[in-house]
Amino acid sequence: MGAHDVLTAVLVEREGFESVFIGGFGTSASLHGLPDLNFLGMSEMADAVRRMVRRVSIPIVADGDTGHGDLHNVVRCVKEFEGTGAAGMILEDQVFPKRCGHFEGKQVIPAGEMVLKLKAAMRARSDADFVFVARTDAREPHGLDDAIDRVNRYCDAGADVAFIEAPLSAGELEMVARRVAYPKLVNMLPFGKTPILTAAELESMGYKIVVAPIESLLLAARAIQEAARVFLRDGHTRSLMDRMVSLAEFKSILGVEEFLSLRENLSKDGCDARGPA
Repeated sequence: MGAHDVLTAVLVEREGFESVFIGGFGTSASLHGLPDLNFLGMSEMADAVRRMVRRVSIPIVADGDTGHGDLHNVVRCVKEFEGTGAAGMILEDQVFPKRCGHFEGKQVIPAGEMVLKLKAAMRARSDADFVFVARTDAREPHGLDDAIDRVNRYCDAGADVAFIEAPLSAGELEMVARRVAYPKLVNMLPFGKTPILTAAELESMGYKIVVAPIESLLLAARAIQEAARVFLRDGHTRSLMDRMVSLAEFKSILGVEEFLSLRENLSKDGCDARGPA
């Protein structure tokens, strides 16, 4: 499940997910109110990942975009993202600056250049368990065959997971699953270019990871729109209260009591705030 901010990640974890994804689309919208068109800098994204890692205990996979530049930028990006405590990151083969994978007019770098980026990334990581998801956006500009060839090359070079962005049909999803032997990630973007299938259907095809990337953002946007319209119309939001999380439940989500009871719990453990006599 994708999370566009830390509160969303907390909620995702509380609902039982074993991992969470933070993407550039949602982060750019959340931090700046701007689209996924390279307004979000590498350091800003790393900071957003770091805040999320500090608040949840499940593994976080972060969107590294293109590595934010050339090979030396990739090296710095990997070091920064790994330093946040993330479990892994996605690197893609779009030209820099990039755009959302479901926007029109994408362009990709040569496959050999992306292989060099991935080799630089793997050399830069300090933990061999830090996962690299290799993404290609070649489906639109060069066709599915080229996209499949690319992710196979990327995983041959050492990437852990293959990700072809924006297949155009269930048949294409099946073809990717058949022709890519590595662990595969698939993106189920609402209103995007790829048809939405269930996790069970995608698992049966052979996909390992299914991401619902921006649902939290789109649902939150609709709810806030409605709240604003109702408040303007009625002068209050009482008609929406049965759809709200209660204040008591929200305090529980945020851990209010845990923080407020810290002094009392420490005192029960025999700690003396005054120190030794």
